[in-house]
Amino acid sequence: MATTGEGAMRSEVFWQRMAIGLALFIVFGFLQFALRGFVDPVAAPFWVHMHGVLMLAWLGLLIVQPTLVSQGNFARHRQLGRIGGLLALFITCLGIFTGVASLILNRFPPFFSPPYFLALTVTESLVFGVMVAWAIRRRRATDWHRRLMIGATIIILEPALGRLLPIPLMGPWAEPAVALCQLAVVAIIASYDQRSRGAVHPATWAVAAIVIATRVAISLLSMAPPVIALATRLAS
Repeated sequence: MATTGEGAMRSEVFWQRMAIGLALFIVFGFLQFALRGFVDPVAAPFWVHMHGVLMLAWLGLLIVQPTLVSQGNFARHRQLGRIGGLLALFITCLGIFTGVASLILNRFPPFFSPPYFLALTVTESLVFGVMVAWAIRRRRATDWHRRLMIGATIIILEPALGRLLPIPLMGPWAEPAVALCQLAVVAIIASYDQRSRGAVHPATWAVAAIVIATRVAISLLSMAPPVIALATRLAS
């Protein structure tokens, strides 16, 4: 029993460290971008600030939830889980709104074409929302639930990566570079799976497949005539 308890505790520590690592990386990506003068936070529309607040709340929740489980506070964990579901819904909707509004107001990065930016923001927002919904549906299968929640956050690493990588200089290599960075985080989970289970968990494989499919979908959608037409109309 002691061995089982110690294993469970090590598991919670791993997932909490993953959450903390992802949160620090995302916050650092946005913070250094602002400190370097590439964005004026004061001039940003209120919905941009709202999106930032919601994301910080999501990252905080991602850190707190494993702590509650390790403390045996399952009632509060479930209560915050319901709040997290609503939070993910708002983040998804606001993410799509932000992408569309940024095109209309010409507030998107100049090195992105309008169709690519539209495909990027809408696809990532929807994939994030779907993964969180899947994780909530599999909440009784703890091993799936944890990996899908972290996987959803890996999907939205892209905006932070875009502020850390020299995207304007990378050209067509930018998309593969982002995918490799995201898959590197998935590889950390796969390594943990190998140590703790002796094999990579199916949910980890699923997250890796979703990461790849998301990057491919963004590239393909950005070349689709309906997306090009809509993005051009919005940007004009």
